Amino acid sequence: MKCPYCGKVDNKVIDSRLSKDKYEIRRRRQCLECTRRFTTYEKTEDIPIMILKKDGRREEFSRQKIREGLSKACQKRTISVNLIEEIIEELERDLRESEEKEISSNVIGSILMEKLHKLDGVAYVRFASVYREFKDVSEFADELRKLPGVTKIKD
Repeated sequence: MKCPYCGKVDNKVIDSRLSKDKYEIRRRRQCLECTRRFTTYEKTEDIPIMILKKDGRREEFSRQKIREGLSKACQKRTISVNLIEEIIEELERDLRESEEKEISSNVIGSILMEKLHKLDGVAYVRFASVYREFKDVSEFADELRKLPGVTKIKD
């Protein structure tokens, strides 16, 4: 490991411990040249999860894209950033634990919609409107009618 301060590679590990999520090891190191300390994180390298898009393209799973979509759906709602991160962590963990290494974007969208449906109706409808690509107001109204507590909506 290269020292971020002096660039030398000779260092020693002072302390090692599991991170909070227990998927990484946090190591405190000390450079033997300049004696400064720095932290590194070590985690296993996984085979990337490939997402099969609606148009047939394949791309690597991106936590950032999921985060952006959920953040837009949850904007101005009482949903914390920590809760969004928990949803992303749970999704990624479930995808990695599944036998499939190529997953349809429809499956991911459905999982996220289910989580948002339980969490917040407005965030759910916002996400659904983009994910399902509503063509007109009637499709939007149909989705709203599925929410608990919604009684009358005119097309």
